[in-house]
Parts: sequence; C-alpha cells; structure tokens
Amino acid sequence: QVQLEESGGGSVQAGGSLRLSCAASGYTSGTRCMGWFRQAPGKEREAVTLIYTSSGSTYYADSVKGRFTISRDNAKNTVYLQMNSLKPEDSAMYYCAAGDNCYLNRYQYDTWGQGTQVTVSS
Repeated sequence: QVQLEESGGGSVQAGGSLRLSCAASGYTSGTRCMGWFRQAPGKEREAVTLIYTSSGSTYYADSVKGRFTISRDNAKNTVYLQMNSLKPEDSAMYYCAAGDNCYLNRYQYDTWGQGTQVTVSS
C-alpha cells in the first residue's frame, strides 16, 4: 500500500507563486505515475498535471500550461508542483494522486493525499 503526504500550499495574491510537494511511502514499486488534481467548491475534481515517474513524461491541463511545472525526485519518491503566475481561478484543494498509469479520470486512482488548500486572492 502507498501513502502520500503533501506539503506546501497556502494563500497568495494573484501573480504569486507556490510550491507543493508530495512524498510517497510504503510499497511504491507499482507506482508509475504521480500527479495533482484539484477541486474547487461545487466543482468536479480535475487533473492538473501528471508525470510518469520513470520517463518523466508529463501532462498539463490547458489552464495551467506555461505556469505550472511538475517534477520528480525518484530517490525521494517525491513529486513537486511549482505554480507560478497564480490566478484566483487556481484556488482549490489540491490532491496528490499515485497510480500504475497516468489517467485523467480521478476514479482510476485509489491512492490519494489528504489535500492541501491553495487560495489566490485578486
């Protein structure tokens, strides 16, 4: 079983930056993809960015391309999300996810972090 521990998040003004971290522990040998989803109040949880831990191949939602960067440190079983040029519409609870493949559908993941709040004020 894999456990995910997130850190980072917080409140910033529009245009600011934040960095999220997600550390995986436990039986991680079957984890080939890690990434971030976000969920704003009253909205569905959506995929923000994903990364294949072996190849480093990435996916970004159109809404964050050019502003967010996902990276990984395989030695630490940790992925990072650098968020720049933040907008109020980026405000949401951000969840780290891990799986055997990179899926855009949240229901195909059964390993989640506890979530970390990101709030961007205008």
